[in-house]
Amino acid sequence: MIPNAIERAIVINASRERVWSVLTEPLFLGRWFGSGEPVKIDLRPGGLLVFDHGIHGVIPARIQRVEPPRALSWRWSQGAAGEEPDDTNATLVEFTLTADDSMAGTRLTMVESGFAHLGLPTDEAADRHRANSQNWPGKLGQLRADCEQTTA
Repeated sequence: MIPNAIERAIVINASRERVWSVLTEPLFLGRWFGSGEPVKIDLRPGGLLVFDHGIHGVIPARIQRVEPPRALSWRWSQGAAGEEPDDTNATLVEFTLTADDSMAGTRLTMVESGFAHLGLPTDEAADRHRANSQNWPGKLGQLRADCEQTTA
């Protein structure tokens, strides 16, 4: 059976507003999640978000939820590069930002769900879950580093 979700949480020594900007601004988002180039983002529900993942190709996503500075989610395809996300090929990535009183920073929780319901062969869906599970810690670590820099 394929696990349906991946969940990771990190604490960032920065305000929610700073974390939100690194999470959503094209230059920052491209740096921590893409190939380094600014992403294209229409930051509204239904808006298009386009990541350049270098050797993995260009990956479009559709924004689902935008609640600054508390929540952001997008749906992205787990199929071929360039494939538009839909109900059969996409997972949902949700970010929630809450205050962390232990260090006056921000707790960021990321949940990626929908692997068990992808319209892919079981072994491919399991490979996507495994690969994404392995990649999220590095991506979130880069996001934390970008947030904690004292200069933009």
